[in-house]
This record gives sequence, C-alpha cells and structure tokens, in this order.
Amino acid sequence: MLPGKGFLALLASALLLPLAAMGQSVQGTLLVAVEDSEGGRIAGAGVTIMLEKLGVSRSANTDQRGEARFESLPPGTYSIAVRASGFGEKTSRVAVSVSSQATFAVILGPQALKQTIQVRDRGPSLASQPVETTSNTINTVVTAEDLDEIPLSARSFANIALLAPFTAPVEPSDPTKARITAVSFGGSSGLNVDLSVDGGDNNDDYIGGFLQNYSPEAMQEFVVRTSQFAADTSHTNGGSVIISTRRGSDDWHGSGAYYYRGNALNARNTLDNPEPNPKQPFSRQNFVGTLGGPIQRGKLWFFSSYEYVHENASVAYSANSLSEFNALQQLATGGFLPNVNSLGAIPSSVLQPYRETLFSARIDWRQSARSQWFVRGSLDRNDTKNDLLQQGALPSTGATTNSNYYSVLLSEQFQFAPSTLGVLTLEASGFHHTKVRNATIGEAFDFPFTANFLTTSGLETFGDNQFATAITAFPVERDQQKYQFRYDVSHSRGKHALRFGVNLIHEPVLRGALAGNAETLFSYPQDPSFYVANPAVLANCPNPLPAKPDPGFPDCPTENASGASDGTFSQSIRRLGLYAEDAWRVTPSFTVNAGLRYDTTFGLFVAAGHNQNLNPALAALQASGSTLVSGIPHDYRKAFAPRLGIAYAPNASATTVFRAGAGLYYNDLAQNGWVDAFTAVNNFNLRNGTGPSALIDPNYHTPYALTASAGFEHAFANGWRVNITYEHQQGVHQYRRYEYSPGYGIPADAPTVSLFRTDNRSIYNGLAVQLQHKFSERFEVTANYVLSHATTWGATIGELFDYVNGVSSVLHPFGPGDHGPSGEDIRHRFVLVGVLQLPWKFEVSTLSQFESARPFTMSTPADVNGDGVVGNDRAVVNGVQTSLDEFRGTPFYQVDLRVSRNIALGERVTLRPFAEFFNLFNRQNPGNNFVPDISALPTRVNNIANATAFCLNAACAQTQPITSLNQLRVPAGALGDFFGPGTTVGIPFAAQLGIRLSF
Repeated sequence: MLPGKGFLALLASALLLPLAAMGQSVQGTLLVAVEDSEGGRIAGAGVTIMLEKLGVSRSANTDQRGEARFESLPPGTYSIAVRASGFGEKTSRVAVSVSSQATFAVILGPQALKQTIQVRDRGPSLASQPVETTSNTINTVVTAEDLDEIPLSARSFANIALLAPFTAPVEPSDPTKARITAVSFGGSSGLNVDLSVDGGDNNDDYIGGFLQNYSPEAMQEFVVRTSQFAADTSHTNGGSVIISTRRGSDDWHGSGAYYYRGNALNARNTLDNPEPNPKQPFSRQNFVGTLGGPIQRGKLWFFSSYEYVHENASVAYSANSLSEFNALQQLATGGFLPNVNSLGAIPSSVLQPYRETLFSARIDWRQSARSQWFVRGSLDRNDTKNDLLQQGALPSTGATTNSNYYSVLLSEQFQFAPSTLGVLTLEASGFHHTKVRNATIGEAFDFPFTANFLTTSGLETFGDNQFATAITAFPVERDQQKYQFRYDVSHSRGKHALRFGVNLIHEPVLRGALAGNAETLFSYPQDPSFYVANPAVLANCPNPLPAKPDPGFPDCPTENASGASDGTFSQSIRRLGLYAEDAWRVTPSFTVNAGLRYDTTFGLFVAAGHNQNLNPALAALQASGSTLVSGIPHDYRKAFAPRLGIAYAPNASATTVFRAGAGLYYNDLAQNGWVDAFTAVNNFNLRNGTGPSALIDPNYHTPYALTASAGFEHAFANGWRVNITYEHQQGVHQYRRYEYSPGYGIPADAPTVSLFRTDNRSIYNGLAVQLQHKFSERFEVTANYVLSHATTWGATIGELFDYVNGVSSVLHPFGPGDHGPSGEDIRHRFVLVGVLQLPWKFEVSTLSQFESARPFTMSTPADVNGDGVVGNDRAVVNGVQTSLDEFRGTPFYQVDLRVSRNIALGERVTLRPFAEFFNLFNRQNPGNNFVPDISALPTRVNNIANATAFCLNAACAQTQPITSLNQLRVPAGALGDFFGPGTTVGIPFAAQLGIRLSF
C-alpha cells in the first residue's frame, strides 16, 4: 500500500477540478473494443492488460459499447487477455506509444475455441503507427528502433523529428547551447516549442527551444506533435516534443558502440574553406554504452546510458579572409590602428576542440499492483575552445565556453479505482553557462567582411568580442534553476474520459550577464584592403574620430567608447497552469475532444527585484514631455485557451478517421528580447549612469496562436496508408522592437529609447500529404510533402513568435515593404525515410530532405527611412526600396544513408558494423545564408543608400550597372556560423564508421 495514501487521496479529490498540467503527458491511452464474429459489441467482458517484462497489470470490464479504456499507460508492449461469458478466451499483444490514443479491436469466437494471436497494433517503426481514431492531434511517433536505424548526423535525436509534417531544420540560434538541434514548426525559428522529458519541463526560458540534451541511447521513444494539442500542453504556439526515457526490465540488456569521423571522411566546405586553402581539419569520436536489468525481479529495475563526444573541429580561413588579415596587419604596423602596432601571428586555421559527456540513469519500482514509481537523473556537460570564432575574425575574438545541465525527476502513478488514476511528477533542473574571452585589450576593430552571415557570432574582426551581433547580444553567463510540481488525474466514466491536473513551476534563478567590460569600438565602412590601397584616406580622417558616419568623410571609421557596466540581468518567476478536458465518445464512431486551459506567470516583468518604475529611461522619457510610455507592464492574466477537436471514424472503423479542430495556444517567451530593459534596471540600481535606454510597453499581451486544422487518414488493406492535413495558424500579439531617436516620434531632448511591444502578427498555412507503406518485414517507407506559406511583419528579418522582429521606421510601424515571408517560409518540402533489408542480412536506411529556397532580406547601414536609426533599413536598388525577405536563397537537399549488417554472436548477442553517409551527393547548401548587408558584398556598390552599380576598381571610376536583384545574391556560409561540424544539416559530405555490440 502506498505510504501517505490518505494525503494523496485527499489531494486527488481536490484536483478533480478544472486543473491541469502545464507540461505534456508521456503516458499513452489504449481503448480495447470487444466484438463478436458478427461485429456486435460485447458488454461486460473482462479485459486485463500487462506491461511485458515488468509484470505491471490493469483490469477493467467493457461498458455498454463493448469498450474498455486504459489511461496513463507507460509506453511499451502489452499483453491483452479478454474473457466473456459464452465466448472463448483470447490473448494478443499490442504496443502503446508515448502520448498516443490507440484503438485495438478484439474479436471473440465461440467458447470451444481458445485463440492466441500475436498482433502489433503499432510496430517498431515510423511506417507502422496505428490510426488513432479517437484523437484529433496531428503527431508522429519515433521509437528507439527508429533512432537506431536512421542515420543521425551528430547523433542528434531531433534530426529524425524533421520527417514530421510542418517541421523543418533550422540552425540553433543560441550559442549558449548551439549543439541542441532546433526544429522549426509552422514557419517559426524553432524557439517557441515545448519539450518535456518523462513529463518534466525541459524548456529554455531565456531564449526558448530545447534545453538539456539527451543521448539517443537514453530514449525509449518520443512524439512530435505539430497541431491540435490537447489542453495538457502549454507554453507553445509552435509544436511540442514529448520524450520518454528507457527503463530496465526483468531481462538484462545493454549495448556498447563506437562512432568515428575523421578528416579523410569529410568533404571540403567550399563556401567557408575554398581551394587552394588547406582543408579544414576535423575529427569526432563517440563512445556509447548502456546497461539495464533487474535489481529485484518483478519489483525493482534500473537502466543507465553514457555517451562521450571527443571532437576536434576548426576554422580554416579563406583566401579572402587571409588577404584582409594581412592588409589589417599592414595597417597595424603602419600605425593606422589606434594603440595597436601588431596583430601577432596570423594562422591559416584555428582548432576548436569540443568535449561532451551525456549520462542518464533511471530506477523503476513496482510498489504494488496499484502504485509504481521511478526516479531518473540526467546530466550534460560540455566545453568548447575558441568558440564563436568565425571565418572573418581573428582568434582574439574567440572564447572558451562551458555548459553544465542536470535534471532529477521523480514520478509516481497510483490507481485509486479501476477507472481513476493519478500521476505525480516532481523535477529539479539546472543550467550553468560561462564564456571567457580569448583576449581583453579594451579595443575592438570592426570591418564589413567580418559580419557576412545572416546570423553572426560577433561584429569584431580583431580585439575584444562583445558578443553583440546585428541581431542580438549573447550572454557571457547564464543560470537557470527550475523546480516543478505536477499532478495529473484521469477518470473514465461512461462515454467520458476526463483529465484534470495542476502544474506549478518555481524558477527562482533565471539570470545571466551580457558583456560589460570597457571597450572602444572602431567601425570601418571599408575593408582593410581598401585602406592599404588608399593610405591617404585614414591619414586625412578627422581627429578625434566621429561617433557617427560623417558625410564629409564617408570612408573614415567611427569611434565609440563604452565604460564598464553591469551587464547582469535576473528574474525569479513562477508559472501556474490549470486545465480540464474531456474525450467524449458520443458514438463508437464519433469522438469530441474538448478542453479549457489557463496559464499565467508571476514576476515576468520584475528584474533584480524591481519593476520598470526604476528604469531611468522611463523617468528621462517622461521628463521630456513624451507620453510614449505611460507606466509599467504587468503579468498577463487573461490567457484562457479553449480547445475543441473532433474525430470521426465511419462505422467505428479502425482504419479510417476524419479529424478537425481549433484552439488557442499561448507562450510568453520574452526574456531574450527584453534583456536590455532588465539590464537598464540593474544598472540604475548600481547608480553608475550607464546602460541601455530600453523599455517595455505597458500594454502587454501574451502572444498566442489561433490554430485550426482538418485532416483525413486511411490505412489500406495492402499496407499503404495516407494522411492528408491542412493547418492554419494566425499569430497575434507577437514581439517587436521599436528604436526611437530624439526628434523622431519623441521630443528632441528625449533619450534614445528601445521600446518592446506585442503588436506583431503572422499567418501560416500548410497542406501536408504523407504516404507510408510496409512491404512485409523487408522494406518500409515514409514520405511526406508539405506545401506552405508563412508571412509576418518585420524590418530586416521576419520570424514568427519566438523572435523580436524590428520595425523599419517607428513613424510607420506597419509601412509598405514591412510585411513579407517568414525567414523559414518554405513553399515546398519533401522528406523520405526508408529501411530496406538486402540479401546477406545487409540493411540500408535513409533520411532524405528536399526543400525550395528560403527567403532573406538585403539591408543597408544607411538611414534611408529617415527616422534617425541605422540598422533597420532595407537596401534601396535603383531608387526602389526592397521589401522584407524579398530575396530567396538556394533550394536545399540532403541525402543521408546508412548501411549496416547484424552479425549474431549467440542467442542474445548481436554485433552490428555500419557506415553512415551524410549529404551523400555533397550538395552545396547555403540555404538563405547569403550576404544580407549591401555594404558587405564582395564587390562593393557605388552608393549604399541607393545602389545602382557595382564598383570595378577601388576608386569606383569603373562600374557595372545593377540590372537585376539576383546580382546581389552572394552565398555567405554553409548554414550560418553555428551550423558547423556539430550540427545536423547543411554540412558538406561526411562519412561516419561505427560498430555496436548489443545484448
């Protein structure tokens, strides 16, 4: 019997209210329908299910519709025994997946006949998932077998998630955890996604997206949900990923594996490392091990996994970078760089060693037939040398990065009655991150050729790295501590399957620091080679140098000095989520899924214990007479999210279902965009008079998506299955940043102000067609095609929800040209996953992706919008200003292939050597990473405020007219500087060899 049962029973009774979990359930649901040979339903039949290899069982009787429903089942294979008066007993087997709602029909024969059949309602692969006839959720289940069969570049489990409809790969946009694979949902940049592991929250609450990484060896399975989530899902207006970790059993099982990639197995990256430069050195080795089994058979089990990554990547400088570095060296030795007379030795490449340890351990305990517990602890520790160093920057701008993650989770499931279960989840997790510069000299030099990526790791070519980019500023420190209490209750009664729950997240530590050291930044409008060829330019520049570009000296640098400041920011946050939902079986053919969710956050706008009233920018702005900001923002208390869906299976079919649904999905991810406003409060507390003038608009609304979808799924008798889904998302109250200069929308004596508002909006429409087929056990295939379109408002970048888009001009925040495609607007995308069994026990598997070109924006550092702000203006070509994401990059495709063979060494021991090939055809994939700044093109234009021609010589005496915008398209890198050797897509051809021993 469960200790403290009376307390839990009282707690469960109290929770039978409209309360709910903020996270997502990792349990599945099994509906067993019992029929006679004529198709009639049998009421009162006894149904017993047992989780194989653990002996955990549940029993129930079928209702008047001949159905028995089992909620909150851990994923795994179950044996089913059905007994009914006048009929023969029948046993079978069925696999239940994480967060699934499987329906399994059992047909009973005459009493004289006892039947035993082996049925997999869901096989161990993507192509054999069941048709969930009672659910309107659009999801894709991935098992441990899938992870073991499909080639995974960088051993990232999320790589295979990309086959789910409405998803796409995106580069990890947060360098504090750049090895965490990002997945775009519905045209977003992948940061507005909810991830749970064993029911525990695993979200990064600073920038969004996934937090702690897990080895694929630690995972039992996971589900990718792209549309119409139930009310137990919160804090996402994109998608959700639910992971269930592996557990031990009564059988000893384990594995050991070794993966190797060497320099000879990798093709040259011709974009970043072209001929005749030395080939970029690279090697990586993965050491993997697992072990699980019984501590006490039938009672207590354990499982553990370990993975170590030993990688030596590097940055090999291109001929252009080396040429510019040598020119910069000449400027230094010639006395043209203030306080710098030498850059030191200039290497041809710089090593970037990366080390990572992933560990997870889990203990399961069957306390009684009604109570089961498990505890799981996981950690991820990694470090990188020369991190964030990019193609156009010298080693002084690199850093040493250290990241440490941990999580401890305790879960208990208790069966109060045959139809009532409670699930308790307690979790503690943490994240600590630091970046230490390679050099701190108090100066930095910025040249156009350095910042030539869509996403850059810094603007500096030499000297201090302030970790500030054209898009955002990266923290040099980060800490996140989170404690979670969650309780879910499920109760079946008649035609209704009710779920209730509560989730409270206490996050006392959510803090970090931006670079705050004193620095003088010298920004040059031309590259070093220009000044070497024209030495009189620098000699004739004004002294002292101006802080802003001087029209009388257009090629002279600017000088901006900043004193030491407190770059820290911190919050203490609590999140509460409540929900109730009902799966109402109106008839055996028709199910209504209805739910209502409420979420709120406490302390979202409190920085270091203070609200915006202490922000000096507010007082200064109001003292100027401006009414732009009237007060302080408050936590949003109106996030009620109704969700309604239907599932119709004609004639109670187990192979055909029509789905439709609509709902609201809120997500208050904000700190990454508002960190400047938090820092301003902290600086005021130190009373040092420095820091940004950044404010948050008091009229804050939590961003949300209104989602609607409709779909059809049918499994044919010959093994084919088709799934057609249409999805519409309308984003409301998304983030935007307004840059106000004195005299432009605010009084002339007002300070420069960055104002953050929630007034953006977006639209996503997508149509997905998925085909799956399993040709016996020798060949299976999953293919999906998505036709989609995503649009939003922005200045030089357009992202949905999870990015703080800019405003081109505060005088016209919804002006012409500001509306355009999302940066992840992919019109056509096709994904193919297949496994083929060849003669002599060879196996070939593939994960192949093909998509049309993504958009990008061409910007200019000139103030062509006339609002006094430089950096939010789109380029003007031949007198016409370009629009948001008007340009398109190149189509992307990548074919990954694995060849393996199982060698039996005994009844239970298997040896599997394998070879994996990524980007098999060595496709050059710049994606939409083209030079985004018209002033940074390799062939400069004659006028950055209105480009009409290219300059063919240094003096621009010879020109070539610009007759097409396509002439401005210049690839700038593979898939951004974070898409290096440790990422999953866009890399040049690479091969990986390995061997696995399992028992």
